[in-house]
Amino acid sequence: MGAGQVLLVLLAACAATPAKDPLLNICMDAKHHKTKPGPEGTLHDQCAPWKDNACCTANTSSEAHKDQSNLYNFNWNHCGLMPPKCKRHFIQDTCLYECSPNLGPWIDQADSSWRRERILHVPLCKEDCEEWWEDCKDFVTCKENWHKGWNWATGTNRCPWGSMCRPFSHVFPRPKDLCEKIWSNSYKYTTEHRGSGRCIQMWFDPAQGNPNVVVAKYYAWKKRTSPSPVENVTPETGKAVCVLPWPVLVLLPLALAVVPAGAGGCGSHGWGLL
Repeated sequence: MGAGQVLLVLLAACAATPAKDPLLNICMDAKHHKTKPGPEGTLHDQCAPWKDNACCTANTSSEAHKDQSNLYNFNWNHCGLMPPKCKRHFIQDTCLYECSPNLGPWIDQADSSWRRERILHVPLCKEDCEEWWEDCKDFVTCKENWHKGWNWATGTNRCPWGSMCRPFSHVFPRPKDLCEKIWSNSYKYTTEHRGSGRCIQMWFDPAQGNPNVVVAKYYAWKKRTSPSPVENVTPETGKAVCVLPWPVLVLLPLALAVVPAGAGGCGSHGWGLL
């Protein structure tokens, strides 16, 4: 095969091969997550928006709604009964964590006995964080970081010895404090709004589609610092576009001139990607 034909084959492969980003549509390696996302027949209540493509099972979604869940033996009511309007946000938070296949750009390694991966600095939409804080500000808690430091002597989380139960608004003076500190920086407070394509929503109306898909695509694109020499991903679509090395582009006109007429060339779709 001549040099010109090799170049044409390279271009054809570029046009025909879709980009597959390893950060998109994946499940983290954690205690209750499925290996790969996929449809579920039904997911319980507030986890339902993910039923068409979920990293959680129906059983996990049901457990996520219990006050004393078998998922982690974690008790929301460690300083008294958590009000339903506050608990709603924690259930949504759990559903997002367990069910979403759109957290790939923020998956990080975890040094834990119960999970090998975690999420870190997920950019939460401004409204999600502020409504969470507003609905929970009068509830009481004894800890700022709920990931660690509990008394597990009874098999469930209890306040550490000597700690005091205080209003959320004292433990977390601002919405930013709540969202970023309560789960060891799993989330990041942002000023981006729902629907902007730049922040993750903890919950959404499934009838309107999953807004977090495009958000994950955008941040996955930003994270790609060493793209393949023959393809890249656009943040808007996640589709492949040809990004050929400059020597190939320089030699391309010569290659077209020397390829025999019957060798067969790329169709209009192939050249449209240059």
